[in-house]
Amino acid sequence: QLVESGGGSVQAGDSLRLSCAASGRTFSVYTMGWFRQAPGKEREFVAGISWRGGGILYADSVKGRSSISRDNAQNTLYLQMNSLKPEDTGVYYCAARPVATVSTVGKAYDYWGQGTQVTVSS
Repeated sequence: QLVESGGGSVQAGDSLRLSCAASGRTFSVYTMGWFRQAPGKEREFVAGISWRGGGILYADSVKGRSSISRDNAQNTLYLQMNSLKPEDTGVYYCAARPVATVSTVGKAYDYWGQGTQVTVSS
């Protein structure tokens, strides 16, 4: 089970830290990803981190403003987002896949959380 938290309504330029708490499986053997979906748009990849943290990938839209990390001892995934923009608005989902590499494709992930809403106002 994956449970996201940390979303909210913020102003442009603010920061947010999203968390994803995992339970029920061995978190450390899963590569994790963050995806988001804006109203009327397709779900898109935001960032991913391999099961030991050695492989990290960001979407160009968030590169330089976001940082993904994981704490395998706490079974928790994080996404620190800075300098938020209105176009960052959407529902953010964490996802897991039991392989070593990050994928930017949503269908490559087997497990998903319920999402947390991020709204950025200009």
